[in-house]
Amino acid sequence: MDDCLPSTTTGSHLFCFISYCFRLLVMSFIIHWNPNPIALDLGFFELRWYSLLFATGVAFAYFFIQRDFKKADIPLEQFEKLALKVILGGVIGARLGHCLFYEPDYFLPRPWTIVLPFRLEPEFQFTGYQGLASHGGALGIVLVLLWVFVLQKPAKRPPFSVWYVLDRLALFIPITGACIRLGNMMNSEIIGKPTQTDWGVVFTQVDALPRHPGQLYEAICYFLLFFVMRWLARTPKPAGVLFGWFLIFLFTIRFVVEFTKADQVAFEQYLPLNMGQLLSLPFVLFGAWLIWHKSRNTIQGKGFGRLKKNS
Repeated sequence: MDDCLPSTTTGSHLFCFISYCFRLLVMSFIIHWNPNPIALDLGFFELRWYSLLFATGVAFAYFFIQRDFKKADIPLEQFEKLALKVILGGVIGARLGHCLFYEPDYFLPRPWTIVLPFRLEPEFQFTGYQGLASHGGALGIVLVLLWVFVLQKPAKRPPFSVWYVLDRLALFIPITGACIRLGNMMNSEIIGKPTQTDWGVVFTQVDALPRHPGQLYEAICYFLLFFVMRWLARTPKPAGVLFGWFLIFLFTIRFVVEFTKADQVAFEQYLPLNMGQLLSLPFVLFGAWLIWHKSRNTIQGKGFGRLKKNS
């Protein structure tokens, strides 16, 4: 309260006292974060919070996209086949993305370790499949959809457009992303940079420094994005435009939040932007191009993703 000493009026002293209490209670806000990453331990089986939250996010998207397919009178069998391929493509792509983008020096000489839930070097360590990269997951989903809707023989292709699928993924994937980031928070991984403010989170399992809770920032932004996408879907749009906005918003959030995160791998300190930011830029640019292209060339349907021509 030294900055209040020159003042002599009662009102000024009262203001200083309230200001001091606010800074003491709110601005000096340090959370010591040390959760148990294991949600359920049966001795022979461990269920980690990360796995539980990951599954919750996927189940949420699965349930609501399935509901939309039912409303469109698309056979449930066709949806389930496509959903299984998309989920597998996303998980495999996320795993490969992490191994190739973030730790190529470790995994390329030992490619068999990509599929193992543990490490043998420098000592045995059970890791599960924590090494997942969202950019790799996005690429995996795109490749699966490319195969299903373009590379397969026409007789085997689904009777609906790929944009019908992508526009619905855009509505519900933000919740999946938020759940995954909360899982990262429970694992005390993908931590933020040390904060210079009077508030922050001390990840006790890492060190004693107050840090930005980058995982929490990202999770909150993704929850908000879910509502933004629902709002955008209220008005008719050319098929694919909603997915374009999703790419712009999602990866812009990722790009901005990355400024608060600590480097995940050593080589990032030599880059002008970190790996997450570099990988986000192409998705943002593609989203902008997609909005421009679809707005010019796609006949507007009744609501998002309801095509009158398959373009």
